[in-house]
Amino acid sequence: MVAPRATEDDRPRRRLRSTLRRAAAGRLAVAPLLIFVAVGFGVPAVAMAYGAFTTNTPGAPSSYTSGNFTASLEGGYLTALLGSVKLSAVSALISTVIGLMLAQAVATSRFKTLRHAVLSASGVLANFGGVPLAFAFIATLGNAGGLTTRLHLDKAGWSLYTFWGLNLVYLYFLIPLMVLSVLPSLDGLRRQWREAAQNNGATVWKYWRYVALPVLAPSLLGGFVLLFGTAFAAYATAAAMVGASVPLITLQIANALNGNVSADAGNVALAMSVDMVVIAVLVMAVYLPLQRRSARWLV
Repeated sequence: MVAPRATEDDRPRRRLRSTLRRAAAGRLAVAPLLIFVAVGFGVPAVAMAYGAFTTNTPGAPSSYTSGNFTASLEGGYLTALLGSVKLSAVSALISTVIGLMLAQAVATSRFKTLRHAVLSASGVLANFGGVPLAFAFIATLGNAGGLTTRLHLDKAGWSLYTFWGLNLVYLYFLIPLMVLSVLPSLDGLRRQWREAAQNNGATVWKYWRYVALPVLAPSLLGGFVLLFGTAFAAYATAAAMVGASVPLITLQIANALNGNVSADAGNVALAMSVDMVVIAVLVMAVYLPLQRRSARWLV
C-alpha cells in the first residue's frame, strides 16, 4: 500500500514539529550545564545571601537583620571596598592603553612568527598569577630583590608593597589579557578604511580619532570592564605580597572569615561578598552588551 503524499497543508505542520523536536533536543543537551551552574553557583550564592541577612547569637536562633550590610559599608570595610575599586580601575585603564598599543603592533606586523609568539605568551601570562607571581616580584623588586639592590631603587623611594607596586604586579597579567581581548577587533579593521581616509587627506591621528577608535570603542570598553572584574576579584597575589598594607575588600573578607577581626564577623564577611557580587553584576551588565556589539568585528 502506497502512503499518501504530503499535501500543502501538512508541510507547515511537519516543519513545525521538526523545529520543536530540534528545540527540545537542544534544551536537553544544555540541561547538564544548567544543573552544574545551579549547583556550583546558585547554591553558594543563596547560602551567601542568607548568611549576609542573618545574625548568629550563641544559644539563640538565627535572626534576620540588615546590620551586616551596614557594617560592610562603614569604616575599614568601606575603605577596603573603595581601595579595591580604585586599584582595579587604575590597573585596568593602564592595561587597556598599553594592551591596545601592543595588540596594534602585532596586528600590523608582517611576521607571523611574532604574532604566534605574542599570542602564546599572552595566553600563558594572562593565567599566571597568585602566590608564584607575588614571589617572583618579591625576589625581583622587593626590598631585597635583585633589581632593587643592583639599581638601588630603595634609595629612590621605591617600594613594592604599596598601591603602585601592587598595580605593577597586576599589569603583568592584565596587559596580556587585554592583548587577547582586543586583537580580534583590530584584525577586523579594514585596510580599505585607512586607505580611504588617507586619500581624503586624513592624518594618522584623524584616522584613529574618527574611524578606528569609534569602531573599537565597544571592544575597548568591554576589555576595560573585563580587566576591572579580573583585578577586582584577585586575592592570592595581594595576600602573599602586601598583606594589610594596601586595603582591599578580598583581604578584609579573608580576615573576617578567619576571625582576625572579631569572632562574630563571619556574617559581615558574607555581606561584603554580596557587595562584591553586586559590583560584579553591574560590571557584567556593562560588558555583555558591549561584547555583543563588538562581535561584528570578529568576523
